[in-house]
Formats: sequence, structure tokens, C-alpha cells
Amino acid sequence: MARRLLYALWVFVAVLVVGTLGYVFIEGWRVFDGLYMTVITMGGVGYREIHPMGPVGQAWTMLVIVAGVGALGFAVVTVTDFMVEGHFSGFVEGRRMDKRIAGMSVHNVVAGLGRVGSVVAEEFEAAGLPFVAIDGDEAALARAKARGWAWVRGDATEESTLQQAGIERAGSLTIALNSDAANVFVALTARGLAKDLFIVARATTPSAESKLLRSGADRVITPTEIGGRRMAAMVMRPAVVDFLDVVSHEHGVDLKLEQIVLSDGDPWVGRTIGGAHIRSTTGAYVLAIHQADGVDNSNPDPDTTMHAGDNLVVLGTEQQLRALADRACTDSDVCYPSTR
Repeated sequence: MARRLLYALWVFVAVLVVGTLGYVFIEGWRVFDGLYMTVITMGGVGYREIHPMGPVGQAWTMLVIVAGVGALGFAVVTVTDFMVEGHFSGFVEGRRMDKRIAGMSVHNVVAGLGRVGSVVAEEFEAAGLPFVAIDGDEAALARAKARGWAWVRGDATEESTLQQAGIERAGSLTIALNSDAANVFVALTARGLAKDLFIVARATTPSAESKLLRSGADRVITPTEIGGRRMAAMVMRPAVVDFLDVVSHEHGVDLKLEQIVLSDGDPWVGRTIGGAHIRSTTGAYVLAIHQADGVDNSNPDPDTTMHAGDNLVVLGTEQQLRALADRACTDSDVCYPSTR
């Protein structure tokens, strides 16, 4: 619709310019006199001719009348359609959303609001994390608008769409489109726009995982494979799966499974787990450490030394986790944000 509006404007301006030049070259009038005559002719106001005209000038005036009425009518119909069909309100809504997104930084971007992407967006919403959803489907966008989410209408494979979502300022990108090829293209494009962006991508087939990793994704999830493993685990170890579901997915429960990231200057950097007396002073458990050098230390022993950049996987109540963050970090809102 925007293209149609632009086209109508160009047609109107073209008739105005050509009509003016016609009077200038045919009758030898000044440019302003030619413009004035063209405007009153196109408007059909019926003013007299500002200068006497010969037969050629009169014929030109008739052409200007026909062309001008057509151009003016086309412009009026286009603007009316734009207003009546709701495009104007949509345009205003889009501009308002652009301003909202422009004020975001270190936010999360979700590409695709299908079955997987919608769940991701709902989890971000429940955690109070800022995010922008991208989708081209009107039904998906209607759900996003109803929930009050920040959204961008468009194709996530397009560089301009990712930029509109503030990808250069974002902290993460979750790619959940239905096509592996599209997901690869989004990952490749996003990585080119933001080198430090954390990218999690969905793969519909296990064979697509390596392609997504090479295209720039940091993590790749295959929902069907994970779903199959969880179903098998539910049969073999139902109590374990139920417990993990509670601490990982249920809202409003006492226990939470979270992560604490240590930075330079934090009190626990250089200390051992046993020396920090974590369990006795906070009540929380350190289940694993994803070390800064990339090594995963599951079930670390008390003599394990903690370093800057280590990611502690911890289990406890909200109060216990907050106490742990207060002791472990110089700024607990950095290593364990209050938005959780």
C-alpha cells in the first residue's frame, strides 16, 4: 500500500511539472505563471486564463484537465483506501513500535513465532526479559500485539528486518523458523551484523546442526530429538524428569535451577567451592561449573577453584540464590539479574 501511495504522489507531481513546462515552452510564460495555470486547471476551480492563449495552448489546457483530473482522482482514491482499510493506523502503530525498539539494548530477538518461537517468547515474558519478536504472519503478529510484545513485521532472513529489530544492540537471537535453510541464512546474516551476538537456532533435522554452527549459531536445538529423549527418560526415570521439570520450567515453585556468572573482582574469584562455604552460608548447591576456558566441570569437588568468567549452575530457592549472588559477586544484579 505504501508503494501505491508513493506511485500516486509521483503521478500527481509528474502531471504538475509537465503541465507547467508545457505552458512555459508553448506560450512562453514564466514558470510561476505556468505552475499557477496548471494548478487551477487540475483543480477545476474555473478561474480565467491569466494570459491570452493560442489554439495550441488551449489544446494543451484540455490535456492538462484530462490528465490532472485522472491523477487527482487516483490520488484521492488511494488515500481513501489507505485510511479506510486501516493501513494508516497500522503505519502509525509501526512507527510507534520502531521508537519502542530503538530504546532497547542488550535485548533478546526471537525470529519466528511458530510453535517453538511462541514458547520462547512466553518464557522471556515470564522472566521479565525484554525481547522483540519477528514474523511476517498476520495471525502471529496479532497474538504478539495482544500480549503487548515488541514486534517487527517482516522476513527474518532480510538484513533490514533484523536491523529493524535492533540486532546490532541485542544480546541474543533465537532462530525458530520452520525451514533449516532459512534458519541458516538468518544465522549467517545476523552474525555478519553483530559479531558478539549469542545465537540459538532451531534445527528440524539432526543433519542441519553442523550447517547452523558453521553459519554462526552458538547453540543448536533439535526439538524432535530432545522430545524423543525426554519421552524415553519419562518412561525410564519419571521421578528424575518430574524433578527437572519442576526446577526448570514451573513458575511459582520454591526450587530454581539457575546460573551465576563470575566477573573480574568478584569476591569468589580465586576461592575454592569448599573455602567459600556455599552450602552452609547460603543453602544453595553448586551442581556444575562451565569454566571460562570452555571445560564443563560436572559435580565439582570442594577443592575446585572458581575463576572470572566461570558460569556456576546452582540449585536453590530464590532467597538462597539471591544470598549466593550477594556473597559471590560485587554487583549481584549483574551476575544474577533481578528480572529473573
